[in-house]
Amino acid sequence: MTFFRRVAYAVGLASACLIGTSQAADYPKPVKGEWVVNDFRFHTGQVLPALRLNYTTLGAPTGEPVLVLHGTAGSGARMLTPAFAGELFGPGQPLDASRHFIILPDALGAGDSSKPSDGMRMAFPKYNYDDMVQAQYRLVREHLGIRHLRVVIGNSMGGMQAWMWAQKYPDFMDVVVPMGPCRRPCPDATG
Repeated sequence: MTFFRRVAYAVGLASACLIGTSQAADYPKPVKGEWVVNDFRFHTGQVLPALRLNYTTLGAPTGEPVLVLHGTAGSGARMLTPAFAGELFGPGQPLDASRHFIILPDALGAGDSSKPSDGMRMAFPKYNYDDMVQAQYRLVREHLGIRHLRVVIGNSMGGMQAWMWAQKYPDFMDVVVPMGPCRRPCPDATG
């Protein structure tokens, strides 16, 4: 896909997220899942024996895969609001779940995925966006068996993660749509 077509697609997708219509949500029932990564190594060198990653999916696994990343303190399932999912995932909408396989992970440190408040508190390994993206990549690649994503779209903190996906795995997706990320890189953002 040419650079111009990628930019045009990203602008159109972002516009659909912001403009919206008054259509009710009409997409397949969400399916929840969980995967445990054994001996997950963080950027600090610390290792967590069992990293739990929860996620929600919409659509058939045979559809074009789309990764949707939530904002700070959110969860993948919280992206299933009428204002977001109701404008994107229904029939004829930009990311129609009858044609796409929508993956909404709970980021490391959020939702039902492993986080310090699960009990380890201050003993939980120090983590940052790089660790979050590595965990998401492993979920998509190793657990779900996806070799290439159509789109990575992220809101707020998820937008920062989308930028990191583009940097770390530039050939793994066709389009990256960071919505409302930090206006400049936030290299010290840690969990």
